Amino acid sequence: MSAVTDRGLFGPDSVTWRVMREPVLWVAGFRALYLQALHPRVMRGTWQNTSFARSGEAWGRFVRTAEFIGVRTYGTTDQVASAGRRIRKLHASLTGTEPDGTRFRLDEPELLLWVHCGEISSYVDIVRRSGVGLSAADLDAFVDEQRRSAAVVGLDPGTVPATVAGLDAYYERMRPGRYACAEAKQALRSTPGSPVTDLGATVALRMAHQSMSRIPRRLLYLPAARVQAPDGGRFQAVITG
Repeated sequence: MSAVTDRGLFGPDSVTWRVMREPVLWVAGFRALYLQALHPRVMRGTWQNTSFARSGEAWGRFVRTAEFIGVRTYGTTDQVASAGRRIRKLHASLTGTEPDGTRFRLDEPELLLWVHCGEISSYVDIVRRSGVGLSAADLDAFVDEQRRSAAVVGLDPGTVPATVAGLDAYYERMRPGRYACAEAKQALRSTPGSPVTDLGATVALRMAHQSMSRIPRRLLYLPAARVQAPDGGRFQAVITG
């Protein structure tokens, strides 16, 4: 299939392309990081394999993640497959250690699923609260489409939530035992957020969406956070952990 007709996992008629083109989604990247930090094993594995104390290394990780999401979203089938092989190989090579000495792999399905759900639920939350204008059916379709993204990192799509309600149910099941471990607290202290009310955050998101929608997209995105689309256009890649 040629690069001109190969639209990869999604394509221009997908809800994914409609969602991922929204500039306000950069906020979702930070939300996803905070969510990921509440799974102690995910946080310890990330902390032990990334130096949050060195801003250059941490930023490099964010940029690489942005590039991967851009390829996953807009790349051709071959580009997505190649990126998937690289990230699965990387995850398979990394391990972490619990305080009691137990070693674990970063590609354990539970850990991959937590990261996936944190990313996708963050997109859904930010889109919904910022007033982008997608319907409940659109958001369910987006969550369902993103099971293809889950497969890229090695998850069985059948084990991944396919609706917004499915995401909510997943978090209800996972809530027990989730907390900010010592590594999470140390990481979050280096990237503090402002304490705001839930209502205040929603109002701020709506204002951000409205203001950013009026800015030419070519002025919004860093070159490192753009990828080449199959039709020659350029698209944003949202940074997540």
